[in-house]
Amino acid sequence: MANEHSTSRDSATGPALGAATDPAPSPALGPATGSATGPIVIIIPAWNEERSLPGVLPKVRQALPEAEVLVINDGSTDRTAEVARAAGVRVASHPINLGYGAAIQTGYLYAARRGARAVLQLDADGQHEPEFLRKLLAELENGFDLVLGSRFLDGARRYRAPLVRRLGMKLFGGISGWVLGRRITDPTTGYQALSPRLVRFYAEGDFFPPDYPDADVLIRVGLAGFRVTEIPVDMYESEGASIHSGLKPIYYVAKMLVSIALLLTSRRELTSRRERKVV
Repeated sequence: MANEHSTSRDSATGPALGAATDPAPSPALGPATGSATGPIVIIIPAWNEERSLPGVLPKVRQALPEAEVLVINDGSTDRTAEVARAAGVRVASHPINLGYGAAIQTGYLYAARRGARAVLQLDADGQHEPEFLRKLLAELENGFDLVLGSRFLDGARRYRAPLVRRLGMKLFGGISGWVLGRRITDPTTGYQALSPRLVRFYAEGDFFPPDYPDADVLIRVGLAGFRVTEIPVDMYESEGASIHSGLKPIYYVAKMLVSIALLLTSRRELTSRRERKVV
């Protein structure tokens, strides 16, 4: 995490993830590797979502009842944590708001410690239709490491994104697709499924951004050799403020372009050094 802070744990059996976490359902956490017997973990980052969670969590549990559900309460000032616990799911709480990327990173750390055999993530605001969770999971079982739920593929419900945001998606989707050698229609989707080895890659690396883990992370995943695919999913337009609202899109575009440029430049330099060594 980018921010250091002290926390207390709800129980001595909880994982030391830098966040207060409810007691684990088993006496000890699993190893940091996935296994055929490990749990399926669904992570849901949430910031001030006490109103939406009562509608989202029952649908998630109905769609994939065998999965563990973890809500990451990212420093909410409302009753997000209490509402999630009342729904019978686990909660990890940040004492302050650290950002969307930091919240899902906490989820990855939890899943890695649990030895999860698969990880799925979706937003807490009701944008993502939970009935597609099993379809995302099925693509992991087909050998992919990262399955992106796309709102723009044929077969998905028509999604109306603001023009500026849609142009940004096309820009970064084009860059991601060019680098990865495959079409990417929705590089900013938060509806995803991840393999155990990709979760470890995220959890153990020092590159994961605390704010916007989008096209730059996707490109890094592809360059590292992970298999990426997309499937159509239904999403609904958000009624609340987006993390890309206000002046944030300007910062987002600039930050993402710089991050991608640095990533590609460092990769070229590394490749060049390796070639010189071979010669």
